[in-house]
Amino acid sequence: MSKFKVFFLGTCLIFNFHKIVADSFKYNTYNNHGSVGLVNMPSARFFNESVYGVSIYDGTPDQKLTFTSNPYNWLEASVFYTNIQGKPYPGSGFTQDYKDKGFNVKLRLKEEGKLPAIAIGINDIAGTGLYGSEYIVGSYGINNFDFHFGLGWGAYNGSKYSFDNPLGYVDERFKRREKKDAGYRYDGTGSFNPGRYFSDENVSPFFGISYLLKDRLLFKFEHDTTATNNKRIVYEIPENQYSFAIDFLTKKNFNLGIAYERGSTFSLRFSYKNNPKVSRKKYEYKSTDSKQELDKYSKLRKNLENNGIGVNKILESSSSIGLELTQFVHPNFEIIEEIILSASTDAGIDKEVKTDLRIADLKVISEIDNDFNSDSRLIYERKKTSNLNTSTNFVFRPFLASREEFFKGALLLENNSEYIIRDNFFFSSNIKYSLADNFDDLRFPPLDVYPAQVRSDIKQYLKNLNDGVKVGRAQLDYHITPKKNNHFMISAGIFEEMFSGIGFEYLYFQPDKNYALGFEIFDVVKRDYDMRFGTIDYRNITGSLNFYYRNYGLLPFDLEASYGEYLAGDEGFTFEISRSFENGVEFGVFASFTDVTSEQYGEGSFDKGVFFKIPIFGNLINYSWRPLTKDPGAKLIRKNTLHDLLVRFRPIY
Repeated sequence: MSKFKVFFLGTCLIFNFHKIVADSFKYNTYNNHGSVGLVNMPSARFFNESVYGVSIYDGTPDQKLTFTSNPYNWLEASVFYTNIQGKPYPGSGFTQDYKDKGFNVKLRLKEEGKLPAIAIGINDIAGTGLYGSEYIVGSYGINNFDFHFGLGWGAYNGSKYSFDNPLGYVDERFKRREKKDAGYRYDGTGSFNPGRYFSDENVSPFFGISYLLKDRLLFKFEHDTTATNNKRIVYEIPENQYSFAIDFLTKKNFNLGIAYERGSTFSLRFSYKNNPKVSRKKYEYKSTDSKQELDKYSKLRKNLENNGIGVNKILESSSSIGLELTQFVHPNFEIIEEIILSASTDAGIDKEVKTDLRIADLKVISEIDNDFNSDSRLIYERKKTSNLNTSTNFVFRPFLASREEFFKGALLLENNSEYIIRDNFFFSSNIKYSLADNFDDLRFPPLDVYPAQVRSDIKQYLKNLNDGVKVGRAQLDYHITPKKNNHFMISAGIFEEMFSGIGFEYLYFQPDKNYALGFEIFDVVKRDYDMRFGTIDYRNITGSLNFYYRNYGLLPFDLEASYGEYLAGDEGFTFEISRSFENGVEFGVFASFTDVTSEQYGEGSFDKGVFFKIPIFGNLINYSWRPLTKDPGAKLIRKNTLHDLLVRFRPIY
């Protein structure tokens, strides 16, 4: 057999029987821009849905902090904050580095099979456009190698091997890319610029490989097409267009990357990633271990309470057992059902169990109304008593990419308490004390204040955090279900750091339907900057009509749409789309369109952003990102809405 035939057969065997490490949670890592990729270049690799991560990059001149999430297997979204060393911040009044923030997205077009995986992406969608770039990339794995090849536009279009943009043959507009100055008042700040996407006279090819040297050592090499000759970011003069990196992987989802970029600069990258679906343990039922003999009903009650479900009543009819239950702990209905089944089996209950499930005494799901009558036997009824739940923790409060400094933050000691006056009547509080912060020199006012200053004066509140104990919340909530599926919540007090008031919410909610609708109205007054019990001279009535929808189809998502008047007095619509998981992780995007024109709004044109909720150490950590903090489209921040409370009784997708 000739050498050519041996080579040909060997090549075929490699390409048809290779061990692919494609889309591996363990071996795929974030690049310098927070996207799964190489050093600076992206790849067509993705993490599974619900995975999230954070990466910190220290390069020259870029320093970046990026939060990345995967709402779906085919979607990667990230937000970044950056400090550009050596670039002055216009309007700062003194010499300091330029601050910026933006949003990136990557979509999978094809999974890897016999042919490579393919993805398409856009960087810096809603930012200034300093990092504005688009790409299409393919990836293919063979044993310990992962090969990548793509085309880059914008900030990725810096190769000396560039060629004519192939999309220009489709439409002439793809040959022209919008060019704008990137000063602080850059027209594109916070705006979408579809006219520039995948457009330019030329396009740059990039390529790279990653190789798994050892189980926890990854080598990366790439042809780096970062455009270093632009006037907006001053890079070190590159010696070549090749970048190398070594990534050190750990067992705890951390990794450290050391890179030598374009033959001229060294950089460090630290990242953390987590897959909640893998890391979250399945709920383990806790059986009651009692030294005293218990009858089956007492054991049933103890079993439920031992697993975080409160028992109000136990009823018995000739054919079934009725349980009136209250729960506040578990994130979804499936866990509640599992616990009820395990608890009744463990207690030796041989009759059918029917439930009346309540939260804050709101009647959510009831199976016992028509099955139990005056002849039913009352086995147990809980005595109505008051109860206090309190916890004190350390909390980190970040404030990123301000005009004064890239990083501002505070270490707070916070107490959260809830006093249950009655089953449907609560007092909740949040008290905080700053142990350390660097908010003192926040002094630059917002550039655009319209139609009223309700959120853009956030710095005034932060500056006063170190002045003793502050009240973050002190409110009363009363809940009632006067008619099946019709729920009310009346609230009064200090709702949040900036507003106090009184108001109510109504929600029509059926657990077996995938929609809910309601309305809310609140009379609010703005708190003074001391964050205690004083107010300033601003008051408004804010309210909205609300519609909620959960889609269980091929593309699962939650939709929330509202119309009404916002805190600043403007009127309009807000749309929010999110993806939730049974482990409590949630990712979403939102946008508000009000009667404030884009000219009046200023930079960004309209309010928009992304948010995520992540279960860390048993708590839901909420984080929202906006390109800019503005006044139009601002909503009242409340501890809970009726939909927040009741949606946990709706099946997760």
